[in-house]
Amino acid sequence: MSTQATTPRRVLQLNDALTQTIEVDYPKPERLVTGNPRRGTQQLYSAPDGQFSCGVWSCERGAWRIEFSAHKDEYFHVLEGHLQITGADGVAIAFGPGQAGVIPAGFKGVFEVLTPVRKHYVVRDVPAPAIER
Repeated sequence: MSTQATTPRRVLQLNDALTQTIEVDYPKPERLVTGNPRRGTQQLYSAPDGQFSCGVWSCERGAWRIEFSAHKDEYFHVLEGHLQITGADGVAIAFGPGQAGVIPAGFKGVFEVLTPVRKHYVVRDVPAPAIER
């Protein structure tokens, strides 16, 4: 049994984080399909190791190509608006208020905002372990 003292883990309440600044960006020009939508990200939490983050994301109408790394997954829950995600296989799935989904690692496709959207997001981005030689 270890005798080292450990810092107790505490639950984090994120209400105060909702006052943080919203970071605004736009899709990269080479990824645009339609429009040039303004996107806002309000990160509420990021783990010290950078492998887990969550927050609120909003976006205007538009569409762009997305390509997730082999190590990044995103869970999201739509609060307002409508979006559609179309995979490289052509299968499109629409989401509206109250609906949730997961964009899996390695996903390639088109993310389209049909009506201005707000969603909660949770991202897990765990790099591949280093190969020892």
